[in-house]
Amino acid sequence: MLRGLDISDMLIIDRLTLTFQPGLNVLTGETGAGKSILLDALGFVLGWRGRADLVRAGAAQGEVTAVFDLPSGHPARAVLDEAGLVAEDELILRRVNTADGRKTSFVNDRRVSGEVVRALSDTLVELHGQNDDRGLLNPRGHRQLLDAFAGTAPLIEATRAAWRALAAARKDLTAAEAALDALRSEEDYLRHAVAELDRLAPEPGEEARLDSERRLMQAAEKIGTDIARAAEALGEGAGAERMLLDASRWLEGAAAQAEGRLDAPLSAIERALIELAEAQTGVADCLDALRFDPAALEETEERLFAIRALARKHGIAPDDLGGFADELRARLAALDGGARDIKALRDAVVAAETAFDAAAKALSAARAKAARALDTAMAAELAPLKMERAVFTTQVAPGDAGPEGADAVTFTVATNPGAPPGPLDKIASGGELSRFLLALKVCLTQGAEGLTLIFDEIDRGVGGATADAVGRRLAALAASGQVLVVTHSPQVAARGGHHWRVEKRQDHTVTTSTVVPLDPPARVDEIARMLSGDTITDAAREAARALMRA
Repeated sequence: MLRGLDISDMLIIDRLTLTFQPGLNVLTGETGAGKSILLDALGFVLGWRGRADLVRAGAAQGEVTAVFDLPSGHPARAVLDEAGLVAEDELILRRVNTADGRKTSFVNDRRVSGEVVRALSDTLVELHGQNDDRGLLNPRGHRQLLDAFAGTAPLIEATRAAWRALAAARKDLTAAEAALDALRSEEDYLRHAVAELDRLAPEPGEEARLDSERRLMQAAEKIGTDIARAAEALGEGAGAERMLLDASRWLEGAAAQAEGRLDAPLSAIERALIELAEAQTGVADCLDALRFDPAALEETEERLFAIRALARKHGIAPDDLGGFADELRARLAALDGGARDIKALRDAVVAAETAFDAAAKALSAARAKAARALDTAMAAELAPLKMERAVFTTQVAPGDAGPEGADAVTFTVATNPGAPPGPLDKIASGGELSRFLLALKVCLTQGAEGLTLIFDEIDRGVGGATADAVGRRLAALAASGQVLVVTHSPQVAARGGHHWRVEKRQDHTVTTSTVVPLDPPARVDEIARMLSGDTITDAAREAARALMRA
């Protein structure tokens, strides 16, 4: 509930403090007195889009503060929690507008973004007027209004989840089909390349090994003769070995008389013979390696050149050919298994479509049921407003599928029996439109706890008994909450539980607007003025009292 509004230096308001009450709060005043300024100021602190030039001329900044009661369980508490703000029983919204256009918002003295303020305002205040386009007269918002009336939030969430799953399945299928098409475009290349690599079957390190073997075979004839001579010189019974054996035999014969002086030389000769044997073995092994079939050189060269050519062809290192072959095989396997994968993905899309259709049908059924209930509720609301012959119909028709189902919702009316129904804002006259909107507001806000309803001249275009019916309906609506009404109708003003008069005051240089709370005698005079004009007669006062007693 809106408890208080404090306005400083906004438009033609110097300083104004208002205290509102539960029930029906009525604001009246002559045309041009500034009633719309109050709504501009309230809309400003709530973050609504509105006039840009709000700061009073000559002031450095304007400021509006709104104080709301916030009972336990109020929807605004969830918004505060999400924004990281502490929820208390009192909610204070403050917004400052500097003369150069900068706007700053505060919630309980914590600076916040305009987005947070607007999210809070959606849970606190509902503004409605005859020319309101915030949903009731906008066909694009009719489905949301019906959903709010029906309480279909769980069904909508289920439908959104099914839509997201369907969109994901379709995306996966599209991506898989595109990938398969790309693979099919290179199928000939893949099959040829894999076959070529499989035939060659190169191994990591093979190119370096073949190159070494080739160079060794090419050098065999050149170095083979020298190595053979060295083998002969080192051979058993000849050359170095024979001479070392002779020396060892001669020294062993003389060692007994040398007093140990030949022990070290004999040990050295023994070690030399061991090293010589190792040299003989190594040279022999080398000679064995150099013995090759000329055809082996040709085969080695052919394979070496084939590996190098294939590496150049694919632009990779020879040692990477094996991994590259595995990659191509994987792509080929994906191509060969693509048809199976596509079928599985198509089956997944069909399953997701079935799930979405089921969720959308459940939502459509709930909307259709709610539409009938809304039409019945509207009929009950229109009768007290002197429109018992009018017919309000909520049409639920097939529409484009989307996250919130596949329904198109339209509010239509027929004001006379037998007349064809049409759009709400096309069929109803000004006075009829006001009553249709009031009835809709009553139906659509049932169960809305802690919401302040503001009606801006909702009674425009009606008078007499019809205006009295509008006033009574507003009073009944306010009995369980808080309603603020800006009105020119004495019948509506007479139903108010709390009454303020908006006045414009002028001196030689300054024009200001103020709001005056009215006690019972002042209320009588104000309603009498609304009945008779500037000159208030005793008869007008008596008529005003009669309206207030009725």
